[in-house]
Amino acid sequence: MTMQEKMSVAQAEWAPPPGWPVISRERCREILTAPDQRFEMETVDICGVPTRVWKNAPPNLRAVAMLGQMHGERVFTIYEDERVTFDAWFRAVATLAHALKARGIGKGDRLALAMRNLPEWPVAFFAAVTIGAICVPLNAWWTGPELAYGLADSGARVLICDNERWERIAPHRKDCPDLGVVMVARNVGEFADAIPLESILGTPNAYAALPLQALPDVEIAPDDDATIFYTSGTTGKPKGALGTHRNLCTNILSSGYNAACAVMRRGEALPEPRPKVTLTVIPLFHVTACSAGLIGNVAAGNTMIFMHKWDAVRAFQIIEREKVNSTGGVPTIAWQMIEHPERKNYDLSSIEAIAYGGAPSAPELVRKIREVFGALPGNGWGMTETMATVTGHSSEDYLNRPDSCGPPVAVADLKIMDEGGVNELAVGEVGELWARGPMVVKGYWNNPEATAATFVDGWVRTGDLARLDDEGFCYIVDRAKDMIIRGGENIYSSEVENILYNHPAVTDAALVGLPHPQLGEEPAAVVHLAPGTSATEAELQQWVAASLARFKVPVRIVFSAETLPRNANGKILKKELSTLF
Repeated sequence: MTMQEKMSVAQAEWAPPPGWPVISRERCREILTAPDQRFEMETVDICGVPTRVWKNAPPNLRAVAMLGQMHGERVFTIYEDERVTFDAWFRAVATLAHALKARGIGKGDRLALAMRNLPEWPVAFFAAVTIGAICVPLNAWWTGPELAYGLADSGARVLICDNERWERIAPHRKDCPDLGVVMVARNVGEFADAIPLESILGTPNAYAALPLQALPDVEIAPDDDATIFYTSGTTGKPKGALGTHRNLCTNILSSGYNAACAVMRRGEALPEPRPKVTLTVIPLFHVTACSAGLIGNVAAGNTMIFMHKWDAVRAFQIIEREKVNSTGGVPTIAWQMIEHPERKNYDLSSIEAIAYGGAPSAPELVRKIREVFGALPGNGWGMTETMATVTGHSSEDYLNRPDSCGPPVAVADLKIMDEGGVNELAVGEVGELWARGPMVVKGYWNNPEATAATFVDGWVRTGDLARLDDEGFCYIVDRAKDMIIRGGENIYSSEVENILYNHPAVTDAALVGLPHPQLGEEPAAVVHLAPGTSATEAELQQWVAASLARFKVPVRIVFSAETLPRNANGKILKKELSTLF
């Protein structure tokens, strides 16, 4: 079917096809999870809590790497003119793994990874986790001090980064007392005390010439530590969510389960698995791209295409040339593809699905994906603390309920609790969303107080306000208090507010979210200046930009002649501030 034909059969207002759904979600679950089926479940003990898990999930990420090796000469990563096969990638993983072992890095040691999406990223990640080390993917958009915080807090002994990140980090190395080994990819200058990654691996196009060798011999249990992903909470410094091998491996079958349900709901036979081509345009340092994307792609033999920087026209060219089957990541990407005037000049008919997570989307986007591309929309809900996928929502179910994030996968449970976290609420009532399952992380790295407050008997308190309908579909009605999500990037208000408070003229400050059609929302601030002082919007924006990543800088700053409104407890009433914009 051509792109024009796809567009002609899609309608702006979607109506369920006659007879859909053929079977209920509950019947899908019964069939798919039956004994001896791919999605069979079993109950195991995880930290003293009986937990349903996928019986056939790989036991650890080392096993996932071995699955990836089996895809041989199929292309794994494409980045500009660099094409790396699964065989070449595995050779590089094994080479780097042995190099790390030779430098004394082993089980439980932290290895930080800070770079843009490059072929080196999945090499470094799997080299770390296959020897039992804990990989710490750091936000590549962070400033030097923010990156140094992640390195110091995690106690990283090794840093693998690209040239741009090292230029930011190097001046702050003294603030990272545990950091002993630094490997820099794509080094364009001379750095003291840093090893060029190419001196170990060569360039990506040369990975195929590396010797084929087995991974170092290491015993890794499913619930051994694997990753630390930093999450931006609503208060204080970022917290490191400590993930396990089981957490990440769970996503492989969770994604497959969601896809299988969609097929069964329309009454079709489950297709034989075939490798796909994906355009990955969100950063791998997010659990969405890493846990829900990279891990499953390695297991399935899918090709991942990376871009140096997102550009809609460049994406169209790649989709047409490489016959890309799926893309997305955050709603921003889908909106830009839909609205770009150049879209009609390219053959995008290979696109089968546009899926995203990490930010809320407007219901109209769901149906526009179908209308414009003839592709199936996809969404899901998760958080850093759940290592991505808890719910899955796609195809006709998503078109039918465009304001939902879907039902939980079979191994997950959701419940809605009252404000005190004591009583479970009835179907349809709004309260705090709690989630549990084998995807929930162990807790926060070296932060027992935050861990105790967030994780309760296997459940994670999400801070999101939500409701469930009578079929188990989840609807997020509000997010964690004061959290702003800009195009999938979490911004916690207190961090930006504290920087504003540091300005000598500012005596009162609050950060709020402004709705944005593509990004979901953007940060904006309301400030009150001390009498007799002055400051401009541009001045305060530059003040914040000097300390924090650009995506955290308020796009607008409004000045209030009075101190900001507060409740009886002294907390700023942020909902009242939105009228100022």
